[in-house]
Amino acid sequence: MLAVAGCSDDETMTRYLVCESTYALCTTARCAPIEEGEETVFCDCAVKTGFSVGSTPCHEPIDTPEGKQVVSRYFPVKTYAACTNDRPWAWCFDRPCIVDPADPTRAVCACNIVRDDGPYVMVTESYSDTTCTTGLYSSARVRDLKRTTEFLKSSKELKPFALKQVGG
Repeated sequence: MLAVAGCSDDETMTRYLVCESTYALCTTARCAPIEEGEETVFCDCAVKTGFSVGSTPCHEPIDTPEGKQVVSRYFPVKTYAACTNDRPWAWCFDRPCIVDPADPTRAVCACNIVRDDGPYVMVTESYSDTTCTTGLYSSARVRDLKRTTEFLKSSKELKPFALKQVGG
């Protein structure tokens, strides 16, 4: 089953799709630069199977020369901190990922670095002084989290949790 809706703002139109597949979940993924000065980072994501949200249709893993490829998609979160500093973060939504052949529960995703694009999300259950200042993590803009949560309220397959913002 597939649920589709569009959400727009002044800049873009995002089309959300709910479907079932094997995908990479990067909501709490730590990331590392590929090369100094590059705008792409590698993020260590979990491999999951089930319903998720993306802007492209679901598909099963694809065999590539690099290994089995899946796509990073979104699964609802319960709590988050909204960070407003200028620390860079990684945008992994709908990005290609290669499943680790030694550990099929993990995948490495090639994600884009984002800076200064409004408040961003750190998925966490508690807040500390280092929540928004330490490490490079996969994230999203707070406005995208809220739009996706609103979209999921109309989904039959994947319902959102009540979002709770901590700290900040």
